[in-house]
Amino acid sequence: QVQVVESGGGLVQPGGSLRLSCVVRGSFFSIYAMGWYRQAPGKQRELVAAATTGGNTNYADSVKGRFTLSRDLAENTVYLQMNSLKPEDTALYYCNAEVRVTISISRNNYWGQGTQVTVSS
Repeated sequence: QVQVVESGGGLVQPGGSLRLSCVVRGSFFSIYAMGWYRQAPGKQRELVAAATTGGNTNYADSVKGRFTLSRDLAENTVYLQMNSLKPEDTALYYCNAEVRVTISISRNNYWGQGTQVTVSS
């Protein structure tokens, strides 16, 4: 069974920083990609940043230059360093992992339960 576990959310003032962490646990063959999505009240879930094992990383235009995604492949962990936070970054942040459980099964997406990020003075 694959589990995606997030941590690191909280309340921060505008201009502040937070670091989110996400680890994939359980028994599986490989992880193809990991990343972060967010969903604000009344809005659709959107990509924040994601990276493949091969090193390709995509960022939403709204976070480029402020957020940095990094991966620890050995620890099955991904981090999202968020700097210069704005009130519009307030949302529930979800970690996503695209995992191949066994070599004979196609990849599936697994989601964490979400961690709240609130940017407010």
